[in-house]
Amino acid sequence: MNPWLLLLLPLHVLASKGHLKGVSPELAARYVPTKKGSAETWQCLDGSKSIDWTAVNDDYCDCPDGSDEPGTGACPNSSFYCVNEGHIGSLIPSSRVGDGLCEPECCDGSDEAPGVCPNVCKEVGEAYRERVKAEEKLRKTGSKIRSTYVAFAQKEKKRLEDEIAQTEQEIATREKEVARLRDLVERTESLSAAALEERKQSPLYQSLMTHVTALKSLQREHMEHLEREKALGDILDNLRTGYNPNYQDMAVLEAVRGWEQLAGLPHINDVGKDGENENEEELGSDDVTTEEEEEAVEEGMWTAMQLEHQLDDLLNTDYEALLVEHDKHVGAPASPTSILFNLSAYLPDALIPQYEAIRDQVVAVLEMLGLAKGVSDRAADTSKQQKALNDAEHSLRLTKKEKEDAEKELARLFDPEWYGAQGEWKKLHGTCIDKEVGDYIYEVCLFDEARQKPVKGGSTFSLGRFASWNNAPGVEKGSPAYYSKQYYKNGAKCWNGPHRSVTLDMSCGLENAVLSVGEPEKCEYAFKVTSPALCLPLNVSGVKREEL
Repeated sequence: MNPWLLLLLPLHVLASKGHLKGVSPELAARYVPTKKGSAETWQCLDGSKSIDWTAVNDDYCDCPDGSDEPGTGACPNSSFYCVNEGHIGSLIPSSRVGDGLCEPECCDGSDEAPGVCPNVCKEVGEAYRERVKAEEKLRKTGSKIRSTYVAFAQKEKKRLEDEIAQTEQEIATREKEVARLRDLVERTESLSAAALEERKQSPLYQSLMTHVTALKSLQREHMEHLEREKALGDILDNLRTGYNPNYQDMAVLEAVRGWEQLAGLPHINDVGKDGENENEEELGSDDVTTEEEEEAVEEGMWTAMQLEHQLDDLLNTDYEALLVEHDKHVGAPASPTSILFNLSAYLPDALIPQYEAIRDQVVAVLEMLGLAKGVSDRAADTSKQQKALNDAEHSLRLTKKEKEDAEKELARLFDPEWYGAQGEWKKLHGTCIDKEVGDYIYEVCLFDEARQKPVKGGSTFSLGRFASWNNAPGVEKGSPAYYSKQYYKNGAKCWNGPHRSVTLDMSCGLENAVLSVGEPEKCEYAFKVTSPALCLPLNVSGVKREEL
């Protein structure tokens, strides 16, 4: 057969000779005729009917599902496959086949008659591959930065766990201290001022106060001696560095040598000699250490460091509180009026107000009769203990709050709705990025707040606080699409408009940066943002590639 005669053959006859036009590779195996004697038939893909094989791609729609016309535009609900050799194949609606328009998805022009659209797949394919290569390079570099974010999250997990364990121990300690102080306050409230003064006359308390006075006196004398020792050391240092050894003044030389030995210093004439000075200083240091080890204090006695840093705390001890606690320890009997103040612990809450009113009346009568002196001064006696209790309770509340915050942050660390399954976003919490556009600077602090700040000064407006990731219907939590958007809502209200809000359209990039800012709707802003946290490794599946 002559080649020119092929132009006279119907389209379906040509299709039967090779790949059927418009059929995707996935469906090619189903476009094979079935022989019945000398006739060839074909069944519609939905199985609804059988037609002659010659009716496939004859520009007439025979099958209800339109599957008999993959290469023509006869059936409106079918698709046409562009082979796009040299690039990537793609599907277009059959309604766009033979419409005289060159579709960009069909770079080979196969959707139109020969000669209508040029085959540009080689050029398009090369440009596409260059773009994919650049994107893969970007992802490869960005994923390395992202891995540091993941490593940070693991360190943060360890830090938070340690912090929680530490605060648990602090809470247990502080709870014991609060219980101790509360018991002390209650016992002090039940003890009259006269009874307290009577206990202060005990030989034990009086001896304790004498020791306290002696300690304060010794501390004062110790500080004076330290000051004199420092002044004397400065004088000897000046003598050591300023005397002239050529005069052979043996008294001065003996004083200098004695000071160098006592202070563990090298001889002044040897200072500056190569290597010798360092060796002698190390030797002098070893001598001082040896002497200190030889002068180790006896067990239970305080070291010089303790005397310098802990003596003040010891002298500031609340000795009256210790006296009350001592009564509890030795089981001292309660004062005559203590039953009146301890009874409330055994009464129902509903009866306490009436009890306290009666108690106050009885106490007033006892004071008038001289049977309970100074009961009215009890508040003054307990003020110091009550303040200590209040401070301890406040510290306990703060420690519990720290523990709650750490537990909340730990729970969010690997939560897909917060910092991602690998915690890759934790490092960026609070990171602020901005873009100057016109008269304003648009700033967003990730997971916090977005703002609009005038360049030339003026009021800053909140554009919203972090609300969620991409929660559009059909978007799976934790997927790449889920982290492609962030929403910031409930910002400052616009005049005669809605509350301001921001949508971050996020993509992979080597920097955390705002590329552009737009306002598609009134007071609804759109930021295009890049971040390495979105650069998944190349071997991670589920990342949709852009195809032409």
